[in-house]
Amino acid sequence: MRRHLTPLALCAVAIGSIAGCGGGSTTTTVAQSRRVVPSTTTHLHTVAVRNRRPVVPAPSYPRLLPAAVGSTKSGFVPTVTVRGQAAVWIARHTNVALLAFDQRLVGLRLHSGTVDAGSTGWRFGPVIAGTERRQLVAAFNGGFKLDVGAGGFQSYGRVGSPLSDGLGSIVTYADGLTDIGSWHQGVPAPGGPVVSVRQNLHLLIDGGRPAANLGCLLCWGATLHGVIAPARSALGITADGHLVWAGGENLTVQDLADALLGAKVVRAVELDINPEWVAAYLYGHRGGNGPLAPVPIVPGQPGVPGQFLAPYSRDFFTIVAR
Repeated sequence: MRRHLTPLALCAVAIGSIAGCGGGSTTTTVAQSRRVVPSTTTHLHTVAVRNRRPVVPAPSYPRLLPAAVGSTKSGFVPTVTVRGQAAVWIARHTNVALLAFDQRLVGLRLHSGTVDAGSTGWRFGPVIAGTERRQLVAAFNGGFKLDVGAGGFQSYGRVGSPLSDGLGSIVTYADGLTDIGSWHQGVPAPGGPVVSVRQNLHLLIDGGRPAANLGCLLCWGATLHGVIAPARSALGITADGHLVWAGGENLTVQDLADALLGAKVVRAVELDINPEWVAAYLYGHRGGNGPLAPVPIVPGQPGVPGQFLAPYSRDFFTIVAR
């Protein structure tokens, strides 16, 4: 895989009657000047302590920043912190939103759905539950339905749909890092234990260049009513290992690739398309109390019933704090 990325206590020393040790005026003057030093220092220390802001520990849960609920078009700005460090950034353009994830602080997990690839027997099933909710940062859609033969699904040694050589693959390793590449033509990394793989078509971007067949509409999935620009989504990776999700309504394949290339993505896989199946959420933790608060990322997205917090029929990904 190309984986990579006390306060000091001041002590005032009491100075005795140095004048009593000698009778010269010079000695008395030095003693008086010395007595000023601890007095002034103590005063300054007292003022500093009074003005010092209390150190507020970083919350144990991921913290959503105001940028998560904005709508202004912008480049990448921090939107989630983990243990006080920026871990997720958001960018908004005319018809596409992007999320960038720092894999040193967060990790990706592949979930099954009730239909794709079935409810039972998976490490991560069709609903976000249990301890994962306390770590939850984001969630977004997976790939095409498995029965269309566009790619495979494998998780923790179990196969939901067979993997195929050469297909674009989102590969997560046992160390929690994820890479993207062509199966057996770049991924998996030699000797890197794999925990999950989701494949979908051939790579949309490879080596920092878009696929040569972006103009072939049917090559990138059947759209509802044959429209050229339905909702689309993709997941890519940058040269320094950041994962980048992109999605939006009314996107051509070229639009999607251009958004990812603008985010410095070097390899990417197209994920699901069409309005009902493209969705991404960030999750507010309400100060660590109460139910999660999902925040939709794609402007105008129809959304996923239950927002991945209730059983969902399709496979999907979560991003969780490490």
